[in-house]
Amino acid sequence: MTQDSFTLRNDKMSATVAANGAELCSLKNAGGIELLWQAGPEWPRHAPLLFPIVGRLKNDQLRHGGKIYPMTQHGFARDQRFDWLQREPASCKLHLADNAATRARYPFGFLLSVAYTLDRADLEVALEISNTGDAMLPASIGAHPAFNWPLLAGLAKEDYALVFSGDEPMPVRRLKDGLLRAAPEPTPVRGNTLALSERLFDDDAIILDRPASHSVRFAAGRGPSIEVLWEGFRELGIWSKPKGAPFLCIEPWHGFASPSDFDGEFADKPGLMHIAQGESRTLRYRVRIG
Repeated sequence: MTQDSFTLRNDKMSATVAANGAELCSLKNAGGIELLWQAGPEWPRHAPLLFPIVGRLKNDQLRHGGKIYPMTQHGFARDQRFDWLQREPASCKLHLADNAATRARYPFGFLLSVAYTLDRADLEVALEISNTGDAMLPASIGAHPAFNWPLLAGLAKEDYALVFSGDEPMPVRRLKDGLLRAAPEPTPVRGNTLALSERLFDDDAIILDRPASHSVRFAAGRGPSIEVLWEGFRELGIWSKPKGAPFLCIEPWHGFASPSDFDGEFADKPGLMHIAQGESRTLRYRVRIG
């Protein structure tokens, strides 16, 4: 019987990965405290992988070569079963190759590999996209880990802040009906700190499309903390479901939802990677437990 999930362990942390979606579904510190959102009724996922798009396309349609393909928000990888390539005490690797179901929605050859590795109090996630087809591969990819908010029972959500590794003065982008609004908006980040509250997400995600930082720390004055560090990603999404959902998503992306006025060929969509035939791209992020 094919194994549905696998747990990595060291003396600092444990992480459980599911074959479905190659999704991280548990992250615990050495004390056994669960730090990852456990897919409650407010949002039935933990840390889905966003591929081959991040966000939405206009009318949920991908246009390529004169044809229209159905492509729902965040793509299909999160709903595909990946194959295990390797399982060791502190690491595992899975992959997904294009198949009849994916080609009906995304007419390109690809191999998507996902590797999880524990390194002391870090979980490193490496995402590798390989072009196995006979043409340029246009793609986006993103991480979507949801962390419990608060991380420690008894603390208030407003006790938490996001502290970036540098100041973030640039305007941010917001969404309307899942598509990117035309005009940027003033950033809610003050210096390098974003004070957190539920009202931040009344207008959906906050998107830093030009972040100066390569890491951000999610913490209160006491209790566990989470730092997310990224390499190769260009954008960062921050999201929680409004009206009381007890999680916060910190999302390194390469790509974003279609601009509200874009309805052209998929390969021309802003934010994509264009991977040459036979080439690969690897992007990495780390979740550091404090």
